[in-house]
Amino acid sequence: MSGTLTANQIQYFMGEALREARKAALIGEVPIGAVVVQNGQIISRAFNLREHLQDGSQHAEYQAILEANRFQHSWRLPEAQLFVTLEPCIMCAGLIQQTRITDVYYGAADAKGGGVTSMYELLTDERLNHQVNVHPGVRNQEASVLLKTFFKDVRKRKKAAKKARQLADKKAGQNL
Repeated sequence: MSGTLTANQIQYFMGEALREARKAALIGEVPIGAVVVQNGQIISRAFNLREHLQDGSQHAEYQAILEANRFQHSWRLPEAQLFVTLEPCIMCAGLIQQTRITDVYYGAADAKGGGVTSMYELLTDERLNHQVNVHPGVRNQEASVLLKTFFKDVRKRKKAAKKARQLADKKAGQNL
């Protein structure tokens, strides 16, 4: 199946990953979503749950791959494609490589933690026993805006909370 997805399918599957990312945002998680596709069908989907579960391994793509492994009853995912809204980190890139996924499509690059093209190039390193076809920038604008909006809102909430604390401290000081 590697390389046989149509442009419409690629757009559709990344749209499904973006849908997962929006679910994460709704519950206060960093909006990253992922789907694993095999034979033109989504076999798993997930979104970030690191904050809710207080578990650093709860990345969207990591969880989607584990779910796909369970679905396939195999640790190998030959001829599978991963669609994820943010460039995978080195942990997730390692799992992608180990599970033999053939293609990774991602939206936004991760300049501070990307393990695929931005900081490291783990999936195309010829010293490893398996290389992955990498397709960066799929629906990049949507993925980037989703992340930027989320972090802008986080900063706004933190600023408002700080202001509220300062006001409460000031009032408490006046009551002494």
